[in-house]
Amino acid sequence: MIESRRSFLRALPAVTIGAAIAPLPGKADTKGEGGQRWAMVVDVQKCIGCQACTVSCIMENAVPENSFRTVVSTYEVKEENRCGTYMLPRLCNHCANPPCIPVCPVGATFQRKDGVVVVDGDRCVGCAYCVQACPYDARFINHETGKADKCTFCAHRVDEGLLPACVETCVGGARIFGDLNDPESMVHQLLTENKVKVLKPEQGTQPHVFYLGLDTRFAGHVEGEATLWQPSKHGK
Repeated sequence: MIESRRSFLRALPAVTIGAAIAPLPGKADTKGEGGQRWAMVVDVQKCIGCQACTVSCIMENAVPENSFRTVVSTYEVKEENRCGTYMLPRLCNHCANPPCIPVCPVGATFQRKDGVVVVDGDRCVGCAYCVQACPYDARFINHETGKADKCTFCAHRVDEGLLPACVETCVGGARIFGDLNDPESMVHQLLTENKVKVLKPEQGTQPHVFYLGLDTRFAGHVEGEATLWQPSKHGK
């Protein structure tokens, strides 16, 4: 069982009611060797937009310049006479019903028994059908390999009993990763004890990245443009 080391997250506050609420999934149809169904909970109220997750993902997975497997989009929000910022961590949602799989003409995109959606680089022809099919803009064509690329929940780390790099380096403890099928896991407990939301629930993809404290205005299409942090060239 993989658990976050941040035990204080068990005392998370209740989230605002009123958006599309994601029901607690039942036992996942896809199960790993030990019956796991990996999932992530993101507490947007704890995200400070430091981009440590983005940087660690780039380093861990050798993501090429100007491409991202995960990122925190920062939005300017105006309400009456007040102005503030809103942080929205985004990544592949490792859906139970992933639209990226059936459109792949060569079967390069597939779902593991533990629910993690991955790309077989040896099969991928770089047609980008899966990139277009993803409703979360979570895929891209790697300009160094010419293959489809995306978050894999750091499957190579998970298989060795480690946390995904973005979870390991999150300074605010905003990302919690674990086995949804394990009643003792923090992910299972958070979904049981809180009303969580998912992005674009109307798509019917059954995402397995869940959000605590997600503003309903950001659950679907966001009007306006995100201010996306990017690494500067040559240290400038």
